[in-house]
Amino acid sequence: MAGRIICAGLGPGGADLMSVRAHRAITSARHIAYFRKAGRAGQARRIVEGLIPEGATEHAMEYPVTTEIPFDSPDYNRILAAFYDDWADRLRRLTETEDVVVLAEGDPFLYGSFMHLHSRLRDTREIEVIPGIMGMAGAWAATGQPITWGDDVLSVVMGTLPEAELTRHIAAADAVVVMKIGQHLPKLRRALAAAGKADAAWVVERATMPGQRVALLRDVPDATLPYFSIVLVHGHGRRPEVDGTEVDGTEAEVNA
Repeated sequence: MAGRIICAGLGPGGADLMSVRAHRAITSARHIAYFRKAGRAGQARRIVEGLIPEGATEHAMEYPVTTEIPFDSPDYNRILAAFYDDWADRLRRLTETEDVVVLAEGDPFLYGSFMHLHSRLRDTREIEVIPGIMGMAGAWAATGQPITWGDDVLSVVMGTLPEAELTRHIAAADAVVVMKIGQHLPKLRRALAAAGKADAAWVVERATMPGQRVALLRDVPDATLPYFSIVLVHGHGRRPEVDGTEVDGTEAEVNA
């Protein structure tokens, strides 16, 4: 029988925040695959340092491009498509006889690179996806404030969006998470200001990891942010202790 592909969600970054199931998969693996930028150790690999069994074979899947060309360029899409095709073929061959554990930061099915492999392999191999705590959950926990209350609508938006779309999504939502910021920070600042939420925005860098920084975005002078950064606007919806209304049993149970 062919082996399986097991994608282990590693959580937001702190090694002690991965699930027991992911830990078990990693510590018993014979083959470990992970994405990284060429010449870098890779964040996923750093998280599992000391957990990979002696004798296990590591497979570093090195991106051919990251930020060198625009992400919406036809060349970018063509180069990355070929990269995912190649690694899908390699993993297919590896799993002819053995399981392979693929590491994924955060949750594998939330804006993760593994999704591109999953779509190429799901019809030919058994795949198990182990969920992980999302990076955004690590970020809002770091602020010490709930991200949503009552009926708040939470929107997760990408800093790579055109400015008008970014502004529209931020203005329409009660609570906002912005990812993929980097060099798009000036555009994001303008969008937040246009939506009337600039003073309420927080930035969390490297949530749950060494070097974590939490600050109001207005107090951060940077023109760019590190890759592992998330901007948050907390919701302020219906709260019984604020407006005097009572929460019915159904809502109390759902929000428990």
